[in-house]
Amino acid sequence: MNSTARTLRSSVTVAGAGLLLAGAGAVLAPAATAATTDSQPPALAVSTAAPEEIGLGGQPVEFTTTASNVGTDDTSSARLIYHIDGGAGLPPNAVSLQYRLSGTTWKTVPLTLTGTRFSGELPESFALAAAQSRTVHLRLGLPMGTPHHGDSNGGADHLKLNTLISYGASGAANDTDEDTVKVDGLTAGLSGVPTTATAGGPGVTFGATVSNPTASAYENVTGVLFTSRYATVQVLHSGTWTTLKPITAPAEPDVYGFAITGKDSALAAHGDTAAKFRVTYLKNTPAGKTTVHPCAFVNEGSTPFTGTTFCGASGSITVKAATSGTTTPTTSATPSTSATPTTSSTPSTSPTATTTTSSGTISGTTSGSTTQLAKTGSNGISATTMTASALITGGAGTLSFIALRRRTRA
Repeated sequence: MNSTARTLRSSVTVAGAGLLLAGAGAVLAPAATAATTDSQPPALAVSTAAPEEIGLGGQPVEFTTTASNVGTDDTSSARLIYHIDGGAGLPPNAVSLQYRLSGTTWKTVPLTLTGTRFSGELPESFALAAAQSRTVHLRLGLPMGTPHHGDSNGGADHLKLNTLISYGASGAANDTDEDTVKVDGLTAGLSGVPTTATAGGPGVTFGATVSNPTASAYENVTGVLFTSRYATVQVLHSGTWTTLKPITAPAEPDVYGFAITGKDSALAAHGDTAAKFRVTYLKNTPAGKTTVHPCAFVNEGSTPFTGTTFCGASGSITVKAATSGTTTPTTSATPSTSATPTTSSTPSTSPTATTTTSSGTISGTTSGSTTQLAKTGSNGISATTMTASALITGGAGTLSFIALRRRTRA
């Protein structure tokens, strides 16, 4: 609990009803007088141990709310209400809230969006005797859409979580608890990118990493390395270089992506995946600078390079013109609109320390800076508005890459 704003309300009871009626000439029996006096409303308090952070596009993170009856009167219908505000950058399907009063089954708290605030009440109320407490288990998430239909626009860098406790069908809030939850996301980075390569010459090697710094686990993660259509890309698996098939989107056939991870991989909380690549440029590659760029897509749909998107800083390689006697490398594989990697395998000519694979991901550590695209919202909210729209141009001796569409800051 970051901060608590308590607004315990004292109740006002109606007294002197007998006097009023007596003044009107009525005579009340003792039992009748007792029946006209309501019992005191319960004095309720609430405390939420909110998660410190959750991952944008990730799985929900568990937390608890403790409801307490600090008074001397019981209640049969304590109610918990939640308000979640992430600012102007969140679409209507961005937030999820689940609860568990007992057992192991998670149930959904229906949420409605009004302005920038998502609001919902636990569908179940519960009894709370005087001087007793009850802990409710909950899970808060920012799924940013649904599996394989991730939102490409929107995001937040924090959530304001407000918990209210009340009683009865329409009682006012007895107490509130206010918390701030940090929002972060996946990072993608490169390490060891060489400064030069020769067209038609030997391949150059470097590493690419997708890291999860958040408390959310991730599912349906597809890591992609974007580079020139003049490139052949191989990944090192257990000491063997495997040639990757380029991935393209129908609307942008000149954008070539290569899988860093398998499609729809899982990534544990605070985990990472890494791979080592070898990139060879064809003999007809225009001389000049070209770029390699790592990205990660969460809940990518049937169209490649869609979904909630995180991209890291690019690496620049200057391609030198082919020299006489240079061996022409193998021609690039035919592009595929599927994100499934692999075609052929060739033995490694220079063994390198291999990474370990598990559940479609490759474990490792990250290095280098990363950038989360893009920014949106009135308060500089970090978002994932980047679609994998890239522009590859070859001319005037240069090869440039990645002109990514972004939403501008409102």
